Amino acid sequence: MKNQYKLITEKCYSSIINLDCLKINGFHFKPSNNIKYNGITVTKMTLVNYSFVEKVLKRKIKKRLEVYLRFIMTLVDDNDDTDITDLRAALNDLTRYKETIRYKYQKYLDKKYLSLLLKKIELLEHELKTKIYYYKEPDDLIVESHRRR
Repeated sequence: MKNQYKLITEKCYSSIINLDCLKINGFHFKPSNNIKYNGITVTKMTLVNYSFVEKVLKRKIKKRLEVYLRFIMTLVDDNDDTDITDLRAALNDLTRYKETIRYKYQKYLDKKYLSLLLKKIELLEHELKTKIYYYKEPDDLIVESHRRR
């Protein structure tokens, strides 16, 4: 199946325009719509209008940032159950997400919103880094050596 679509205007078949989905400049994404339609399955969408792209990205970023915030707060607040590998994995994932925003979404977002968003992510990273820096091993796992004379 090719990635070409036909656009028919005003029910006049003489003006058929072939569209190549890969050559259209815009934001490509996979929709997460779970509603079933008869005969239509959408696997990939391209938004061309920058105002729509900005709204979709802001909503997507807001949801993902709330998930990170909740997860990091549970890691930081739980002193007994946290493990150093969980903290490092969360820091790596957050850093990867920051780089995705910086390089993939930068051309679609305002500079002011982007700088504010990156500051929020850097605050979360700072919290994780301080938690990793001051991490203390649980007393159960520390084996002390005793000196003999």
